[in-house]
Amino acid sequence: MTDGIATIEDVQARLAGEGYVCGRPLAVVVFLALKLGRPLFLEGEAGVGKTEIAKALAAALGRRLIRLQCYEGLDASSAVYEWNFAEQMIAIRTAEAMGFEGAGADRDALKDELFSDRYLIERPLLQAMRPQVGGPPVLLIDELDRTDEPFEAFLLEALSDFQVTIPELGTVKAEHPPIVILTSNRTREVHDALKRRCLYHWVDYPDFAREIEILQARAPEASERLSREVVAFVQRLRGEDLFKRPGVAETIDWAKCLLALDVVNLSPEVIADTLGAILKYQDDIQRLQGSEAKRILDEARAGLGPA
Repeated sequence: MTDGIATIEDVQARLAGEGYVCGRPLAVVVFLALKLGRPLFLEGEAGVGKTEIAKALAAALGRRLIRLQCYEGLDASSAVYEWNFAEQMIAIRTAEAMGFEGAGADRDALKDELFSDRYLIERPLLQAMRPQVGGPPVLLIDELDRTDEPFEAFLLEALSDFQVTIPELGTVKAEHPPIVILTSNRTREVHDALKRRCLYHWVDYPDFAREIEILQARAPEASERLSREVVAFVQRLRGEDLFKRPGVAETIDWAKCLLALDVVNLSPEVIADTLGAILKYQDDIQRLQGSEAKRILDEARAGLGPA
């Protein structure tokens, strides 16, 4: 399961090879999840890298990434499987045209045909239970907090035994359990029973040095001066009274926007032109118009010390 990952340092090195800068606390819990075969529950603000670690881990291990994007109203059938009703209706009409009598052996044969793998649409949870080329996949259950308690209860059972049941076909059990990563932005509390099945880690905003490392890995074209100014400004911005604080994803996006505009260093005018890359609510953008952006920039530069 661990594919040559023997130490915590191996986790950091393999993830770094995929452009994911991983601190030791997170590397420890990832290592333990791989070693013990336990699901990993990552909680934290949006944009701090919870989803990205699943992508980086799948790439580092050479495994398939299967993503279940959660949303309000998601139910077990949508997450596990559906029947292709359109194709089933075509099969029924074809059988009728060929003289299907609708009784006895013909009816049983048609039923077996209609509810076979041929007409089964596999959704992420069922896909994750199937054998995969290269080994068990990485199953990302993203933004679990968007779903409701009934789906949590179903998921608890599915992750306990790593199996799902299809009434018409029976139970499908994973021969080798997938590597499971669940994420939550904590818009609501996830039930303790589900958390107890998992190893838990809170993914926080990185400190200045770590965010510089991340930015250099994801936007290496940015100069050291620009990178330091960008990170210092964003970190100051997170201390403001905003509706939505920018995450690391916004730091990277903003730096790439600045590079596309051939910006060498920040100015209030450049910040005003590109605020939509780091702030996603109009009230927050309006708050930084005029002198506010200059004040935060001056504070950020003062914190950096002499150039």
